[in-house]
Order: sequence, then C-alpha cells, then structure tokens
Amino acid sequence: MTAPLMPKATALWLIDNTMLTFEQIATFSGIHILEVQTIADGELYVPVVPFDPIVNQQLTVEEIKRCEADSEASLQMMAQKNHLPPRKASRKYTPVSKRSERPDTIAWLLKNHPQLTIKHIMKLIGTTAKTVEAIKNRTHRNSATIKPRCPVVLGICKQSELDAALSSVEKPADMDSVIHNFSK
Repeated sequence: MTAPLMPKATALWLIDNTMLTFEQIATFSGIHILEVQTIADGELYVPVVPFDPIVNQQLTVEEIKRCEADSEASLQMMAQKNHLPPRKASRKYTPVSKRSERPDTIAWLLKNHPQLTIKHIMKLIGTTAKTVEAIKNRTHRNSATIKPRCPVVLGICKQSELDAALSSVEKPADMDSVIHNFSK
C-alpha cells in the first residue's frame, strides 16, 4: 500500500478528528506507532498543518467509520480517479559541458546536410532559430572559431535521431528537375 500525501500531517488530522486506534493510523500513514502516540500526547512538536485526507480524496467518511467500528480493520486508500496527463516532451536538454560545442555541430549539419531545415536542426541539437541563422550567415559571435564537427561523435545527439531527421526531410519526386533547375 502506498503512503498518503504528507503522512505526518495526515496522521495529525486523523488523531484530532477520528476515533481510530494509533495502530490503524500508523499503518495507514506509514509512520511508526510510537511516533503517532507521541504526536497524540503532544510530546512531539509537529510543525505541520493537519492534512484532511477526505477533502484530498485519500479516504472516505464511510471508510473511516468502518475502521472506527472495527479496531482490527485497516484503512484502505481510495483509488485515484483523475490521473495526471503524460508530460509533453520539452526542448532537448544539452549538458553544460556540451553547450559550447553546439555551434560546431550546427555548422557540420549545415555543411553536410543542407536539406535539413532550421526546425529540424533546432529539434535535433536543442538550439534556437536565431543561433542557426547566425551560424548559417556567419554572423555568430564565435564565427572565427567554429569548426564543423559531427553531433553524433560529440554526443549531442544519437545516430538514430540524426537518421530520423534526415528521413523526415521531404525528398523531391523528380531529381532530374532539381538538377536541371540547379544548373541554370
């Protein structure tokens, strides 16, 4: 059984507002029975506000009454009805030690894979469009020191991520027309 939120505050509320035994409260809240007794006796100062498990949907009034009637019964936590939605993927995190290598990887991608759009590079490397544009136009503050280096070798992205970005770029249906337009 999982412990309730804020176990000591929940135990304090149960001590003050119910006729449950110390053992029942200790079992439900996941704290030792002696600690429950010292809280009830006032010997242990608990600097918390009592936490109502009924309002917070951890217990029901019926469950508390059932356990008050039978001192051998143990409290059962309510099943959570509303689960949190899954977290959206945030921007790609680049460790601090690798951040200085980002411009090198952007330059490498621009040189070796010009078909990648700025959005693909932003997602792959975890950078901003402004940085990609600055490196592309050679207006970045470190333009003189940028040396194109592979992001996979530097550990900024995985080969599978690079392959997925390259495969997601639309390829023209007719390569002859692209070559013909390029030669004009």
